[in-house]
Amino acid sequence: MNPLSLSDVMTQANELSSQGQLDAAILCYKEWLASPVTEPQHHYIALFNMGVLLRSAGLIDEAIVAYQASLKLRPDFYQSSVNLGLALEAKGLAQEAINVWESALQPVEGQTLLLNHLGRSLETAKQYAEAESKLERSLLLKPNQPDAIQHYFHLRQKQCEWPVIKPLPGLSDQALLDSFGPLGLLALTDDPAIQLRAVQSWITRKLPNDLPQLSPVEGYQHERLRIGYMSCDFRWHAVSILTAELFELHDREQFEIYGIDFSVDDGGAMRQRVISAMDHHLPIQSLSDEQAAQLIRQHEIDILIDLTGLTSGARYKILAYKPAPIQLSYLGFVGSCGMPQIDYILVDRFVFPEALAPFYVEKPLYLPEVYQANDSKREIAPTPSKAACGLPTDSFVYCSFNGSYKITPDVFAVWMRILKRTPNSVLWLVADNPWAQDNLTRQAIKHGIDAGRLIFAERVAPADYLARYRVADLLLDTSPYNAGTTASDALWAGLPVLTCPGRTFASRMAGSLLNAAGLTELIVSDWLAYENKAVQLAQQPAELDSYRQRLETSAKSSALFDTQRFVRNLEATLKLALHINQLTDRG
Repeated sequence: MNPLSLSDVMTQANELSSQGQLDAAILCYKEWLASPVTEPQHHYIALFNMGVLLRSAGLIDEAIVAYQASLKLRPDFYQSSVNLGLALEAKGLAQEAINVWESALQPVEGQTLLLNHLGRSLETAKQYAEAESKLERSLLLKPNQPDAIQHYFHLRQKQCEWPVIKPLPGLSDQALLDSFGPLGLLALTDDPAIQLRAVQSWITRKLPNDLPQLSPVEGYQHERLRIGYMSCDFRWHAVSILTAELFELHDREQFEIYGIDFSVDDGGAMRQRVISAMDHHLPIQSLSDEQAAQLIRQHEIDILIDLTGLTSGARYKILAYKPAPIQLSYLGFVGSCGMPQIDYILVDRFVFPEALAPFYVEKPLYLPEVYQANDSKREIAPTPSKAACGLPTDSFVYCSFNGSYKITPDVFAVWMRILKRTPNSVLWLVADNPWAQDNLTRQAIKHGIDAGRLIFAERVAPADYLARYRVADLLLDTSPYNAGTTASDALWAGLPVLTCPGRTFASRMAGSLLNAAGLTELIVSDWLAYENKAVQLAQQPAELDSYRQRLETSAKSSALFDTQRFVRNLEATLKLALHINQLTDRG
């Protein structure tokens, strides 16, 4: 009898796999490889294919062995190197994955794929300079790679490599902007038209447009409204820091709360608090996007609130199946998600003036006072001394604890002018990464500022972090991506915040918070006014003290920090959205 060719075996295995018979498909390859009359020159392909099936079956260790055996037979078969690295990465062996990809860069046709995986994994490992170098090599080989461009430029933002946009051969400026990436673009420009065009280009690349819509348009008729909060950040993260008490305070007589969770389990107290606040916890980490959407549909969620948007770890394809009749974007991403399946974005009238509406696919759903939820239970540690924080004891302390990617050359230049005009002052920044620190220090020297006037704070425990704000004198906001959680952290701790709103949601967040806290004097109209106000407050401590006093006496009862009041406002707004949906359906 003639032995089966590899092509015959692949046909059999593919048919069995399509029927869900993975074990039988794997056995096809095992038996063929064990046969003495097979084609030994093709064994490396069979081992690779078997590795793919083993991985699909959840047999990751066996898949690793198969890929390693494939590479032993054909070291330059880069497809096995790619998959071996991904399997190792899935087991938490990130450095081993990097080592595999580093050693597999010989075949020219595989270089871009391998370099991209290296860039991604090095970025995850916070090895930003090396990650940038790998992606640049990939883009020089093959410029038109939107995903690689997105990560490449965001890495430059994180390191404060200015100018952020670096020309790439064969690509126009518009092509680079269209590939920039939704989150990075919020920190690049406050032109809402540019943001919308880029996000729509991004969504077009990422999502099929023919997915079935799972939920009934007319909705459901539940006695208690079923609200689903979906997030990958039910852990120690800015989103949960702001929303934990919101989940706890929902009126259970009128609302049933679902936590739709694809977060990494960090085992922390915040994660436990958030999950405990849910009436139903639906973990979807192990489900496909379609399976997760089907699960949401089965639970008949009335309103699905996505807390992730287009940030890292997002699973926006779940929303594309429209598993709930009303879907909202909230908090995690403050640009348009570019998806017609998302009906609304939750906003307030300061952060989202009506002029912004044409640049959002979602319709604005206005909360009456402030868009941002807050947790009134946050603890603040005892205030440390300036010396304990590495600050000069007699200096005026300007601070910005935003991520380094939010710092732009234009805003940094304003900060440097402020330091020049306020001789006995320092700028206190977060020690985000060493490349950003080096670049910012070099930029300060170029502006004629002594490097020692930039002081970088290492990360500390949450209560100690909040206490640091009581050591500073004034928080200087960034733009076009404002301080969000960091601004409310500062105000909660009693530190005044200075901001200059722009044209986008992201550039108006801090202004919204100050408006809700009753400190509208610190919202200025232009950057010269921002600079002058920052200098003036250093020279007139009585005025600054008056702002601190107002935060101390009235902020806790303001719209910004009265969580019970916020929850009632949100609940009324959600009922309004349901009512609008019912009227629309009848129409």
